[in-house]
Amino acid sequence: MSLRQKTVTGLVWSSVESIAAQTIQFLFGIILARLLSPKEFGLIGMVAVFIAISEAFIYSGFSSALIRKKDCTQEDYSTVFIFNFAVGILFFGLLFISAPAIGRFFDEVQLRSIVRVLAIVLIIDSLSIIQHTILTKRIDFKLQTKISVIASGTAGTVAIILAFKGFGVWCLVVQTLLRQGIRSFLLWIWNRWRPAMIFSKKSFIELFSFGSKLLLSTLINTIYNNIYQLVIGKFFSARDLGFYTRAWQFQSLPSTTITNVVTRVAYPVLSHIQEDKEKLKEIYKRMIKSTMLVTFVIMLGLAAIAEPMIISLIGEKWRTSVVYLQMLCFCGMFFPLSFINLNMLDVHGRSDLTLKLEIIKKLLSIPTIVIGVLFGIKIMIAGMMLNSVIAYFLNSYFSGRFVNYSVKEQLKDIAPAFIIACIMAMSVFFIGYFLTTSYIFKLIVQVTAGAFIFLIICELTKMSDYIYLKQIVSEKILKK
Repeated sequence: MSLRQKTVTGLVWSSVESIAAQTIQFLFGIILARLLSPKEFGLIGMVAVFIAISEAFIYSGFSSALIRKKDCTQEDYSTVFIFNFAVGILFFGLLFISAPAIGRFFDEVQLRSIVRVLAIVLIIDSLSIIQHTILTKRIDFKLQTKISVIASGTAGTVAIILAFKGFGVWCLVVQTLLRQGIRSFLLWIWNRWRPAMIFSKKSFIELFSFGSKLLLSTLINTIYNNIYQLVIGKFFSARDLGFYTRAWQFQSLPSTTITNVVTRVAYPVLSHIQEDKEKLKEIYKRMIKSTMLVTFVIMLGLAAIAEPMIISLIGEKWRTSVVYLQMLCFCGMFFPLSFINLNMLDVHGRSDLTLKLEIIKKLLSIPTIVIGVLFGIKIMIAGMMLNSVIAYFLNSYFSGRFVNYSVKEQLKDIAPAFIIACIMAMSVFFIGYFLTTSYIFKLIVQVTAGAFIFLIICELTKMSDYIYLKQIVSEKILKK
């Protein structure tokens, strides 16, 4: 199979896997949001901060280091597996011990037991990191798709049953544990690799020299992405955090899915051709242009339909989330682009530069947090919007230097997609503004009109990135 075929196949199956898993979780999330209160989602949001930070330590950048290394041995995989498992046990213990302190910090007694139970997920995840890494290194996302769908579907079904039976916040805890447990179990069943009781100091040092810098940048990024939840939970309330996390989850469905799809395929593919500068730039540009066409349209479209979508899907009690969602969509617009640019630095082995950039960008967020605490959540999100733009310019400037792809050239390449998305989003917003029907009917009309307007503009202008994506989809359909 050629590199292009591997890339296209990887993109398609990575897309299916991410979209399927995220969509299933999203649909179950809608049902659970109707059954549970904003406060219950807020409680999980408080715990999620500590889980995410712990998982950053467990991964420690080793997964990326293994993907980047061309000839990985059993010794390499086994060394990382043992390290991951040991760190998983360590952080489970730390969270178990610190659970009472976390409860006191947020002034929520219930968090003590929630933290201790949910921390089990750290051990579960540590057992399947290598299995997942091997599949990603092979650009095999078909099996991962199957596993994600089964795990998300089963866990979501159980969570809804528990919600109907009145388990409250615990149905969200069970959903997380069951989803990750099934995922880990199936990865072991369907992936033939098994660890050996080998821990090589040489292998560890080699991989950690690259992974350690990624660990620090990932840790900084994780703290940054979750610090707002921490601040809202501490200085506002669990209910306010529930509104924010629900808006974030609506926004992250498309932005995170697109980011995961592209970066999971981009890193192994770009690493494979890192010596061929011309080909590297060509594929890099194509990824950015086609990715941003999809991203701009979805994120701006989502902002335009925020009100009817939230009210019709999860109810009037979540109305406060509408404005948060509209503002967060602007932030999410830049996530995929920033991650693609960071991938280019990692491909060239410059994880040290990635770390420096993360430190600079996150220091800029400190004023945003302080102002948010003083003036409210909306002002905080406005600061996040500004930070996302600054982050994009920093990432694109430094990554572009490695392939002679300037910020100006990159902006010129993505400008047509942004203009088309703006025309579509404004049209959709005004259609909804003048419609005086029910929210669900308004939502259907807006989504249909948005898709129609986007396709018509792309067909009339013969947009190259649209034609490229259309060709990929057509090839896959014809093969079947």
